[in-house]
Order: sequence, then C-alpha cells, then structure tokens
Amino acid sequence: MHTRELGRSGLEVSALGLGCMGMTHAYYPIPDRREMLALLHAAVERGVTFFDTAEIYGPYTNEELLGEALAPVRDRVVIATKFGFDVEATRFTAGSAPVMNSRPEHIRQVVDASLGRLKTDYIDLLYQHRVDPAVPIEDVAGTVRDLIREGKVRHFGLSEAGAQIIRRAHAVQPVTALQSEYSLWMREVEAEILPTLEELGIGFVPFSPLGRGYLTGKLDANASFQAGDFRATLPRFTPEARRANLALVELLSSTARRKHATPAQIALAWLLAQQPGIVPIPGTTKLTRLEENLGAADLALTPEDLRDIDAAAAQITVVGARYPASLQAAVNR
Repeated sequence: MHTRELGRSGLEVSALGLGCMGMTHAYYPIPDRREMLALLHAAVERGVTFFDTAEIYGPYTNEELLGEALAPVRDRVVIATKFGFDVEATRFTAGSAPVMNSRPEHIRQVVDASLGRLKTDYIDLLYQHRVDPAVPIEDVAGTVRDLIREGKVRHFGLSEAGAQIIRRAHAVQPVTALQSEYSLWMREVEAEILPTLEELGIGFVPFSPLGRGYLTGKLDANASFQAGDFRATLPRFTPEARRANLALVELLSSTARRKHATPAQIALAWLLAQQPGIVPIPGTTKLTRLEENLGAADLALTPEDLRDIDAAAAQITVVGARYPASLQAAVNR
C-alpha cells in the first residue's frame, strides 16, 4: 500500500483509508459484528493504516468496534474520530438534524469517553464533526490545542468547514486535515476549499468518495433501501435522481472498460490524482469491495485520462440535492 502525508503535518497514512461508519450506522442492514472485526483485521493485513470513526456512529458502537479490533496493532494504525454533537440530545430519526455541541467542556468529555471506547491513551486525529455556530472556532481550536499539549490528541481536523473557518482555526492550532464530501458527483470544494488547503499545507480526506455507493454502478433506479437507511432521506437518492444521474456512472464505466478496472476504482483513482495530499476513505462491509477499492491505489490515470473524464463530467448536470434542508444547514459553514 502506498502512503501519503496529510498536508505538511508529518502525519503519514495509507493512500486509501477505511471509513467505518457503515459497519454500525446509517446503512442497512447493519452487518454482523464478528464479520466487521474480521474485515478490520483484513484491512490492516492489506496495508491500511488510516481508520475513520466517530462517537455518533452507532452511537458509540463504532468506536467500540475499532477499539476491540485495532488494540493489538495500535502502534501500526492511525485512528481518526470526531466530536461536535450532543449525542444524548439527538433524535436518530429520518431527516432529523443532530444537535450540535462544541463547548470546550463537552469536547473534553467526548475525548475522554472516546479514549475509553477506543482502548487507547491518544487519538491520532480529532475532527470537529460539524462547525457549531454557537461556539467560536477559536475556542474549539484552543481546546484541541490544550488536549494536544496534554498528550490525549496528536492532530486537529475539521469536517465540512468553510474557508474562513479553516483559516481562523488554523491560526490558533494548525489543522492537519479537513474531511468533507468530494467525488465526481460532489465537486463544490474545488472552487475555494482545495486552494485554501493547498496554501495552508492542510491535507484533505474525502468522505463518500464513491457517492455513498452510487458511483459503483450498483444502485440504479430500481434499487431499494431498507427501513432506516440514511440514503432513503437524501434527495439525490430518489429513484428519479438515480435514473437521471446514470450518465455519470456510464462515464466511469466506459473509462473502467478501457483501463481494465471497475467504476469504483476509476472514481477513487480520479480523486487520488487531484492532489498528493488527498486521502479518500471509502467505506465497505465486504472483503471483496475492500480489495477492489484498495486496487485503485495502483491504478494510474494519465493526464489524457483525467482530461477526458473532466471534459465528459462537465457536460453532466447532477440531479438532486446532496442533503435535505434539515441537514444542509450544518455543512460548509
């Protein structure tokens, strides 16, 4: 597995990480815990060193899963987790917006609890999960700075933050990485966010790099979601939107046929080619998909391939909002 440095932070991770949310949360059916422990072990064996979780995934059970699986190899892996929500006050129902809480005292409580669930005495990368408009970002960054000085945290990250928030936070405590959605069907970060990260030497960790599964070509208009599946609440996943967006899947599929690859591998290789500090974190619950995704790290897209993909993608209008209004307000602040 190739490695990459997140920005200019000195934090080196596998070129592809593993997003673990779907192992306990959001996508249904929730898989068997023993199978997920085996999958995490398999990821380590195949060279993955970067694992992404959060207290709200489950809630709590995702961190517990990673804690059990990764404790024996703790010195070989980088664990990223997140704070920023009041889990106890959040209603986990379709379309409900989570309750935010990034007050300094709450951040400390979350970190201590996460350390226990993760069976470790330090968190490699601690993200603010969403920007909290009620708490100045300087207070958030200052609290994480203090946690770093105390040895409980090693690196500071933000998720779905706007350029000005990133700059203000970075001035208090250097930001190692920003995590936001980025893929061929969600490119809003290209205009302002990516240039800001490059200027400041901050790494970028795209979540949902396969469009929550859509870009693999496995979710056409006839696919159905089980009750509770997060995607059923998203405007971009209505049958009409999935049917309208098939042109993007066909673009990936045609490129994949030429490169003797899969659409998922092309989508990931395209991301890896955008900047050297980009580390996607595709999620999966299946070993075959894990191995398929990891194959993208060895797939070289030529400058001509990238020009062809971009030219074709520019002619495609993606249909459907990224989030319902109740959740959209919390992103890109």
